[in-house]
Amino acid sequence: MQGGILYSISISPERGQLKKEVPEARVIENFGIENDGHAGDWDRQVTCLNKASVDRVNKEYGLNVGPGGFAENLLIEGIDLVSIGVGGMLKIGEDVILKVMQIGKEDHPSIVTRTYGGITLLPYEGLFCRVVKGGIIRRGDKVEVL
Repeated sequence: MQGGILYSISISPERGQLKKEVPEARVIENFGIENDGHAGDWDRQVTCLNKASVDRVNKEYGLNVGPGGFAENLLIEGIDLVSIGVGGMLKIGEDVILKVMQIGKEDHPSIVTRTYGGITLLPYEGLFCRVVKGGIIRRGDKVEVL
């Protein structure tokens, strides 16, 4: 079983904004993260990125993008997220289970591309997930591929 660590949790009140880091969050079944603009009844309730990808882009382009800077909700360390595949499941902490609904999305001009000179990660490497089981998640929680 592949495992990692929840490096950060980030939310924003509305879509189209960079997200701000929070130490913990309530994840609501079939909805998303409480107080996040992307929550709702659709297949992109929670977005995940690999911390290694953010580190790589920061180094390659001389950037200093921190948690939430690529508009992701969860930054996960130690798991090759893209290898999970659509339909795969992630368990975060004691309770939360996310199902991968899609990997990547259409790329379009956004707050991220405007902020970082066209550099973006979610359209290529982002996991877009539905919440199968809710609960509380905290920075540093264990993440497992189910």
